[in-house]
Amino acid sequence: MSTGSEEKLGTVKISDEVIAVCVLNSTLKTKGVYGLSGGLTDSLSKNLLGKDPLYKGIKINQSDDGVVIDVSVIVEYGIKIPDVAWNIQENVKKEVEEIIEMQVNAVNIHVTGVHFQES
Repeated sequence: MSTGSEEKLGTVKISDEVIAVCVLNSTLKTKGVYGLSGGLTDSLSKNLLGKDPLYKGIKINQSDDGVVIDVSVIVEYGIKIPDVAWNIQENVKKEVEEIIEMQVNAVNIHVTGVHFQES
């Protein structure tokens, strides 16, 4: 028998590392992506703490409204960067929303380099 009231048991917080795994997988599966690129904060982390960051090139900001994701990538030479960026955004949003069931408010792509094929 339901009384119409809902009992609040608490909140669920998903760790940034779990979200980063989803972002990493969906980004690396995107055609035209060579790899992820760590930024200044990743370099500082390595130099000051003496360890590599777990997920270089991925920054997660969670709020009650959803999540904002920043991804720094290196793309393959000869591809159309706007197309790859769009595909990364679509893939990341889809995978995070499906697996984590969180609202993705933004996926910001930062292209930090181009990889040239070695002959």
